[in-house]
Amino acid sequence: MCTHYPPCPSAMAPDHASARVIARQEDIGWSLLCNTVIVFDDTGEILPNGTTVRPNRPAPPSRRVRAHSQPVAAAA
Repeated sequence: MCTHYPPCPSAMAPDHASARVIARQEDIGWSLLCNTVIVFDDTGEILPNGTTVRPNRPAPPSRRVRAHSQPVAAAA
């Protein structure tokens, strides 16, 4: 149970990731929040009921294929 004031959001609240960090493993890349949610550096999560939340990574930039320019004829 959270003893902070104001209390941290519950694990099922939409803003659950804003709870305070109570333990951190930097070398492994995870943090335990006051509401018992485990958050990973890649933004994935494990909720107290065992449900996993996939990482919320931004989409990679699209790679557009550009037409190659025609070679310029060498000056004679």
